[in-house]
Amino acid sequence: MQIEFHGANKNVTGSCHLVRCNGTQLLVDCGMHQGGADFEEENRDDFGFDPAAIDYLLLTHAHLDHCGRIPLLVKRGFKGKIVSTPATRELARLVMLDSAKLQEDDAEYRMKKAGRRGNRVEVPEPLYNILDALNSMDYFTDNTGYGKRLPLADGISVTLYDAGHILGSAAIALDLQENGRGRRLLFSGDIGYSGRAIVRDPAPPPEADIVIMETTYGDRLHKELKPSVEELYEAINSTLKRGGNVLIPSFALERAQEILYHLREGIEQGALPQSMQVFLDSPMAISATQIFRRHPECFDEEAFEIFRSGQDPFALPGLRFTRETAESIAINNFRGGAVIIAGSGMCTGGRIRHHLKQNLWRKEASVVFVGFAAQGTPARRIIDGEKSIKIFGEEISVRARIHTIGGFSAHADQKELLAWHRQTGRPATTFLVHGEEKIIAKFAGLLSGTRVEMPDLHQVYDI
Repeated sequence: MQIEFHGANKNVTGSCHLVRCNGTQLLVDCGMHQGGADFEEENRDDFGFDPAAIDYLLLTHAHLDHCGRIPLLVKRGFKGKIVSTPATRELARLVMLDSAKLQEDDAEYRMKKAGRRGNRVEVPEPLYNILDALNSMDYFTDNTGYGKRLPLADGISVTLYDAGHILGSAAIALDLQENGRGRRLLFSGDIGYSGRAIVRDPAPPPEADIVIMETTYGDRLHKELKPSVEELYEAINSTLKRGGNVLIPSFALERAQEILYHLREGIEQGALPQSMQVFLDSPMAISATQIFRRHPECFDEEAFEIFRSGQDPFALPGLRFTRETAESIAINNFRGGAVIIAGSGMCTGGRIRHHLKQNLWRKEASVVFVGFAAQGTPARRIIDGEKSIKIFGEEISVRARIHTIGGFSAHADQKELLAWHRQTGRPATTFLVHGEEKIIAKFAGLLSGTRVEMPDLHQVYDI
């Protein structure tokens, strides 16, 4: 038995881990590397294994950094089966199609730009196109629910546990038998933060011999949710009083729906004005919200009761879904009084860049960050205090008020990560992944009773 690490090693994106047992090869996640130009090259590089040799892909959840290279995997020869929860399958389709469309649009833009300049520089093709993304859906198997042990091959079975991260997210337990020797491997996926709206808290994980776990926030504690919601309301109210717009760069899955949920509550409780205009300016987030409505079985008790009563937990006065480009452009007519939720959460793409160009330089505006921002991304640069950033080739001054609210994180903080690990028993080895190197090192020092490994990219271990 072996485990290999082909992504999210000493960084936060690109999750991809390979397990070999009894001649069967199982991949856990196949995510996109996100960040600067270096990560673009990593996405184009070889996987570090032969895609055609993979028998199963086990998908923890539908965020781009966990599923974003699945179409490329299929394009390069994967013919196996993909196992996920029902909600993850639907959301992954949405995410992969959106990624393909963005890549096609970006390649077309670069081609036109090169043509106007008379350059003969070859423009890189997209990693994959929309047809590739659609083709990858053929490999998803019948959906798998939580807590059901699923035999995959001789001596290999898998069980999914609710990770409480986003709709349909799962921790994955692999029970392996080879040459009379048994091992249980537990992949945390991304572990959710307890007490958040909509999704349930993470389920207790099973005990395991080997744990592979994320460490995104392994160095810090989050704010509590209640004061975080109050801080969001205060940021919105103060901005509206100044006559500015509120920009909320948001991940389309979970975060956008969670913000809508809290805005609805704020209006109902009188903490926010009913007259404010709210734009969900993200086709993917709009579609994701529709998918959420189809999977109330993943909701926590409070959200499920709202849904069962016939109320839409994501509906509020003044909310507009702007799916078409023309509708998005029209938002520029609002010089103040609007709350604009748009992707992407790290400001690396999507419509938020257009809204930043229109509002970032305005002192009366605010930008409210409610999620993780990886090193090198525009969001992280703004948070870290850069005075200007380049958007569509133009240097834009940062004069808007910047708010960073950590309590909305979909990731467990240090305290909850440690509590989750304790529930896994006394694993012989714990591999720490999906975190920045200095954070992984700090978290490693807090673990006891287990051998800790911090794998490098493409590193192989016998287990």
